Amino acid sequence: MQEKTMVNDVLSMEKSDLTFYANTISECQNQQLRSAIQQIRNGCENSQYELYKIAQSKGYYQPAAQANDQEVRQVRSQLQG
Repeated sequence: MQEKTMVNDVLSMEKSDLTFYANTISECQNQQLRSAIQQIRNGCENSQYELYKIAQSKGYYQPAAQANDQEVRQVRSQLQG
């Protein structure tokens, strides 16, 4: 398997894990368990971001185009409204 494929697969898995952690945290009543899952999530986010930077530097991953100021304002307005 090529390195690019492996990196993109791991990035995809970590994104899925982050979604799982977010859902679990939002439904967790036990504060100690909630805190533990938040710590795990934070580590996963850091790992995902480091891998993302490596993938981007090697040309394995291209992020979506950055939103301009008007687009940001529009989305912010929609979310606040």
